[in-house]
Amino acid sequence: MHSVAILVLPGVIPFDMAAPMQVFDWTRMPDGRPAYRVRLCAPTPEVPADGGFTLRVERGLEALADADTVIVPGIADGPPPSPAALEALRRAAQAGTRIASVCVGAFVLARAGLLDGLRATTHWAAAEQLARDFPRVDVRPDVLYVDNGRILTSAGAAAALDMCLHMIRRDLGSAVAANAARMSVMPLEREGGQAQFIVHEHPPVPRGSDLEPVLEWIEDNLTREITLGVMAARAGMSERTFSRRFREQTGTTPVQWLLRARVRRAQYLLENSDHTVERIAGQAGFGSPTAFRERFRKVVGTTPHGYRAAFRGGGPVFAGGGPARTPAGG
Repeated sequence: MHSVAILVLPGVIPFDMAAPMQVFDWTRMPDGRPAYRVRLCAPTPEVPADGGFTLRVERGLEALADADTVIVPGIADGPPPSPAALEALRRAAQAGTRIASVCVGAFVLARAGLLDGLRATTHWAAAEQLARDFPRVDVRPDVLYVDNGRILTSAGAAAALDMCLHMIRRDLGSAVAANAARMSVMPLEREGGQAQFIVHEHPPVPRGSDLEPVLEWIEDNLTREITLGVMAARAGMSERTFSRRFREQTGTTPVQWLLRARVRRAQYLLENSDHTVERIAGQAGFGSPTAFRERFRKVVGTTPHGYRAAFRGGGPVFAGGGPARTPAGG
């Protein structure tokens, strides 16, 4: 039987730990036998968890040496992983054990040096920090999980379900994985990557900037035909000067800023109206429904219809999952 060890570190995020524990524990072979043996392990018998409670864990770090797969949940507001825990992860990796992280658990793998030179992902809100803290890691913020073979990383905790189902399918085939997905009330694959869950804020513009009036005008007039010349004229500048100052103050180009504003308007309308995709394309200022669909998919990672199905009637979006599968790591 395949053995799964879930490494519980101080500050462990409970859902990051429980999601893979339940998915693997529920998985059954066609004859009904359990497919995986799941065990929690920790550096110490008692581990404080995020949320104000303490876990009592029976197995220590030696369990990593006996496991076929090691899962590393994310940790929040806890101390850095102990040297002993990091060394145990390195030894497991050197022995050929499959190691996977959930959400910000990628930081633990990165501290252990297991992601150097590899593609990896984490929760979109932490992706920039992961790339900044560990420049040798090729961070992919728009996918739900990355499979490098023996080292895997997943995005937000819900994406751990997608990653675990992917591992089950890799281990035991699609039929067993499909049954595990049904037990988790999950589709085996979901449309779209992590990009659809990212809140795309515009780059900040300093208060009092000479760009503020024109940016507000753009937001209020997205349905108009707005060219670089129109924007520059509103700002009272030449196109060259406007483009230069725009990039200096926002870090992007006027056209990219405009397209992102239109996608954000479309997202709002998809979530909060019954309007057709064709009508929303016009309301957001896209020249045609085809151009709208292409741009929306490029930015958000899914179709307008897929986005509406996922988020219609919901509140603010922070994390989630979909099957941007990356068997080669990206």
